[in-house]
Amino acid sequence: MTDISSQLIDRVKQAVADNMPLRIVGNDSKAFMGRQPKGESVCLAPHQGVVEYEPTELVISVRAGTTIADLDAELASHSQFLGCESPRDANATVGGTLACNLSGPGRPWIGSIRDHVLGVRMINGKGEQLRFGGRVMKNVAGYDVSRLQAGAMGCLGIITEVTLRVYPLPQHETTIKQSMGAAEAIETMNRESLRGGPLSAACWVDDNLYLRFSGNEAAVRSRSQVIGGESMESGTDFWSRIRERKHDFFAGDEPLWRLSTKSAAEPVDERCLVDWGGAQRWLRGDQELEQRELLAQRLHGQAALFRGGDREAEVFHSRTEAQKKVHLALKQAFDPDGIFNPGRLYGWL
Repeated sequence: MTDISSQLIDRVKQAVADNMPLRIVGNDSKAFMGRQPKGESVCLAPHQGVVEYEPTELVISVRAGTTIADLDAELASHSQFLGCESPRDANATVGGTLACNLSGPGRPWIGSIRDHVLGVRMINGKGEQLRFGGRVMKNVAGYDVSRLQAGAMGCLGIITEVTLRVYPLPQHETTIKQSMGAAEAIETMNRESLRGGPLSAACWVDDNLYLRFSGNEAAVRSRSQVIGGESMESGTDFWSRIRERKHDFFAGDEPLWRLSTKSAAEPVDERCLVDWGGAQRWLRGDQELEQRELLAQRLHGQAALFRGGDREAEVFHSRTEAQKKVHLALKQAFDPDGIFNPGRLYGWL
């Protein structure tokens, strides 16, 4: 366990004095996300370790440089897990995962990492260490600043500690596979989601629907038998490849687009991977952001360039003037000199 908070505070104060922008990184596993990073690197990888863990309360606090893999190992020793199933690739850290708001296949059923955050410690643009939230949901009053960090790409400050709600590992889990087209798969995923029960992941790719059921063994076996299809011995490996974006669909250098959509929206007219029960659509291609935004709007959602393409241009869905005003006000409040990850989220921020 290592706490480098004091060094980080000194670094921020010096950066303000020198008018030097800072690029906040953990293990730099997400350098491909957002717009092109700028500034001197501030590495949080050494700032790691479990600060407090109460297995009986299902709450853990860790420093931001702690890897998701190390967090998984600690939780597994008590038969618990982080419900959002965030990617573990390339030594992903807790702070970076929260800053990028990354969640895995179970997101619609057990929530995103944003939903599991109870509190954070962070350093603002004045070199002040702040604490928001706590160790229970009741501690949140007024603006939920802890959850504002989800997807902020580090532009509001340096996250130093995160408190998370965790869950018991499911008793039983199985994955079934069925061959069908996109329209039928989307209808099936939505029907199963509305039914409730043990459904914990639903994905369609290459004309195959994959459904994962988790929980009580009797409920899992009963529902999977009613649904039918091929029971996959390698189900855990399949969902790992989806979570880490290592499925064949993600291979290659072609730009990767992520569309957050209405789960029941119609299929798109191009090769696609449908995840989150229909609410997340992955596409490939060199289209402009404006083209993808029009498609996303037709599907009642938003688009973002997840990986590759022109990262000097905007990569996230356009904001309204009212939304820009809120973003700029938050930036001014937390980082008045604009030193944290300038332009990483939007060119105008």
